[in-house]
Amino acid sequence: MNSIRVISILVTGFLYLVFQVLVLKNLVLFGSAFCFLYVTYIVLLPIDLKTIPTLLISFFLGMGVDLFYDTLGIHTAALLVIGFIRHRWLLVLVPPGGYDDDLQPSLLNMGFGWFLSYSIPLVLIHHTLFFYIESLGTDLFFTSLQKIIASVIFVLVMSIIVQLLLYRRRRGI
Repeated sequence: MNSIRVISILVTGFLYLVFQVLVLKNLVLFGSAFCFLYVTYIVLLPIDLKTIPTLLISFFLGMGVDLFYDTLGIHTAALLVIGFIRHRWLLVLVPPGGYDDDLQPSLLNMGFGWFLSYSIPLVLIHHTLFFYIESLGTDLFFTSLQKIIASVIFVLVMSIIVQLLLYRRRRGI
C-alpha cells in the first residue's frame, strides 16, 4: 500500500466523520430512521485491507462520532464489531475468480446484488448492536427493532446515493 493510498483513505474517513457530525447528526426520519452514514466508510474500505488496520480505522472513526454524539462508546463498540467481521465476511463472498488487488467493494465495482449481499448483514449487525446497547437490554424490543429496520433501509439508500454521486468505477468489465 503506497502512501498516497493511505492518505486518501484517511482523508476520506475524516470527510465521512465531518459530514456525519455536521450534517447528519440531527437527520432523523419519522423519529425512528437514523442516518449513520459513517458505517458506509468501513463497508467501502479496500478489500485487501487487513483486519488490524480496519480495527484501528473503526476505533478512531467511532471515537470521533462518539465524541460529538455524547454516546460514551456505543458507536465505537458497534463499529469495531463491523471492522472485525468485515474481512471474514468478504472471504465468504469470494467470487470464483477471486478479488482484484486494490479493489473497493462498491456498488459500481461489484454490482448491485453483490453489494447488497455484502453490506446488508454488516449494516444490520451494526445497527442491532447500536440500538440494543443504547436501550440497555431488550425492554424496548419492538421500538428498537423498528429503529433498526428503518435505519438500515435509510443508511443503505443513502449509501447507494453517495456511491452513485461520488465514487468512480475502478475496473473495466
